[in-house]
Amino acid sequence: MSDAHRRDHSVRDLLRELFPDTHRELFGQDQSAAPPTLGLYPVADGRLALVHGDQLAEFTPLDPRGNKALHCDLCHYTRSRSEAAVYRVHVGRRLTRYVTLCVGTDSCQRRAGTHGLEQLAGRIFPIEPVTME
Repeated sequence: MSDAHRRDHSVRDLLRELFPDTHRELFGQDQSAAPPTLGLYPVADGRLALVHGDQLAEFTPLDPRGNKALHCDLCHYTRSRSEAAVYRVHVGRRLTRYVTLCVGTDSCQRRAGTHGLEQLAGRIFPIEPVTME
């Protein structure tokens, strides 16, 4: 093996790569690692996904009813029915939350900033696991 392709790895590097949970138990969270993911992303069929670290919540849009303006729970702007929508998210076995969000997800997140996203995530997470009994 040539020197160009040879890499020396420490035990710590191998633990981090092969056994991430063991690495966290022994050495704590790696400070050089990227911060946890936090964001609201559009997915298929008009749904949105809220990602916070390793947690994921799926927002399903409801059919629009009425013609009243809506207040976005993320950026706190008042929007018309064409600019905002009401979403349902299941957070537990028998618990559902309803959230109003702007249709323009990217600009809404910029207005809200990280603090606004963290507040929204605090209202949604942790999601109770659904198990069959």
